[in-house]
Amino acid sequence: MSDGIEDAPLRIFLVDDETPARTRMRELLGDLAPRLPNLVVGEAANGREGIARLPETRPDVALVDVQMPQMSGMELARHLAQMERAPAIVFVTAHNEYAVEAFEVNAIDYLLKPVRAQRLEAALRRAVANGPPDTTVLGRATHGPRRFLSVTERGRILLVPVTDVLYMKAELKYVTLRTPEREFLLEESLTSLEQELGALFVRVHRNCLVARRAIKGFARGQDAEGDGPGWAVLLEGCDEPLPISRRQWPVVKQLAAA
Repeated sequence: MSDGIEDAPLRIFLVDDETPARTRMRELLGDLAPRLPNLVVGEAANGREGIARLPETRPDVALVDVQMPQMSGMELARHLAQMERAPAIVFVTAHNEYAVEAFEVNAIDYLLKPVRAQRLEAALRRAVANGPPDTTVLGRATHGPRRFLSVTERGRILLVPVTDVLYMKAELKYVTLRTPEREFLLEESLTSLEQELGALFVRVHRNCLVARRAIKGFARGQDAEGDGPGWAVLLEGCDEPLPISRRQWPVVKQLAAA
């Protein structure tokens, strides 16, 4: 066939916090095997477990429940999209008007519970034909900001809790994330991060966002634009004063006074 999925079993990974739901999906996939050869290469009960287990199984498709504790299925998909060999994603959800509308508007495939074999087969075939979803599309369909930011190191996906980040600084094509323990490099734009996480961070100059909760005070320093004296922000857990631009100083000062 043109989609090539009959050449070898389709490798599938299941992510659902309900054990009966994963069991039911395995049964459906077994029923489909004569028409659509497939192999369940792994499963996880939540998003964080999925990130830890999925990469080494190299699935073609991940069937991901939307509503799970710790991390939503949509956020999980955004992290998996960072993989060098990202799987196609099919979301599984109980009827939810927002989720269904978000999927349909952004052309993301989904299955409504209870899942039917015929619909599952069609979704898997489309997923293989379409490949991994675009990160921009996933971002548009996501309701609310991420709880974690993901970076890839030595072939592994590392999750950095947003609440641990002290500042984010744009440098060349990367953004440096600083936590109290160390730095990470993130391949996202500072502008998109500000749009998503602006309730938690404030821009102190054009290349830097700092965590509002981490601000402990200010000190005299060099203006961020290098144009004479100015102010720097001091952060809990960080020894490095971060310069504030003259344009942003009134905004940052007012925030600190609130």
